[in-house]
Amino acid sequence: MEIYLSPELVTEDAHILNVVNHKHEAVGYLTFIVNQQKMYVLGHCQADGVAEDFKDVIKPYINGMSKLKPDLDVYMTLCVGGREMTLEEEQKS
Repeated sequence: MEIYLSPELVTEDAHILNVVNHKHEAVGYLTFIVNQQKMYVLGHCQADGVAEDFKDVIKPYINGMSKLKPDLDVYMTLCVGGREMTLEEEQKS
């Protein structure tokens, strides 16, 4: 299943993105909250069989957001199908 990011809310301090399938149905979300020197990333995809697609779609976005400030601490929780997942090159935690 192909999945994409669809912006729901984008402000200077927060991004909320829907994870949608090829039929534009929401199958998850990705949220960023930036507070001074910390960035919190919460993501969930309910579709169990798309873990690798979910990683491929969100990894560039997370890497780009983490470059906002050079010494930004990134706290991340990502789940697919109710199970926690990690990215290969996790940010500082």
